[in-house]
Amino acid sequence: MAEGVKPRVKVPKTASAGEAITIKTLISHKMESGQRKDSDGNVIPRSIINRFTCDFNGENVVDVVLEPAISTNPYMEFEAIVPASGEFKFTWYDDDGSVYEESKKITVE
Repeated sequence: MAEGVKPRVKVPKTASAGEAITIKTLISHKMESGQRKDSDGNVIPRSIINRFTCDFNGENVVDVVLEPAISTNPYMEFEAIVPASGEFKFTWYDDDGSVYEESKKITVE
């Protein structure tokens, strides 16, 4: 498991039915590409977030595959249309098998 990994998400607390909202996500992660060497000349093993998903009430909204060229602390911003109150579930998948999750609820008024 990578050290210091921390997912952060911003979702509005309320929205109108059918409104497109902006969702912002960031996960603190070193995103080691596997191409660098340490001070002893040993290759540092690859360790990246390789997939990101967002589901709303169990329905997939976003599914992204990330490649080694992605920057440290990957940030994603996207819009989603909210049909009803519910919960967004965000999931990041790490090369080492770790899975990081965060959830945010939204109320439709």
